[in-house]
Amino acid sequence: MNAQNKSASRIGSLTQLQWLAVALVVVTGVLHVYAGLVEGRIPVALAGVGYAGALVLFFIDYRRRLLYLIGIPYTAVQFPLWIVAKSEYGMIDYVDKAVQVALILVLIYLYLNTPSKSAGNTATAAD
Repeated sequence: MNAQNKSASRIGSLTQLQWLAVALVVVTGVLHVYAGLVEGRIPVALAGVGYAGALVLFFIDYRRRLLYLIGIPYTAVQFPLWIVAKSEYGMIDYVDKAVQVALILVLIYLYLNTPSKSAGNTATAAD
């Protein structure tokens, strides 16, 4: 099986929770890029680009468990930054934060329930 077919089969075998995480990442990423461009805040737009990069890594199946783990603080740190940086809050801001709360919860669940690939490959003294 070539690499392209392997990648396509992995994408097709995503769980519903993984697809939910993908949808949440897309929503918050698009909202960040949009808000960053509209408000002229490049760091906000770059946060959205960071989500896009994570999606690329996720879809090429690059260390998904690590992506879940990194995604938790990456998303969580945006709450205090948002509170400090914003002086006015709109409906889009609150929608984005609700999406991010859901994303953090999904990422925690996925991290805790995704087995480590090395767990089954460790040799014991009895081997």
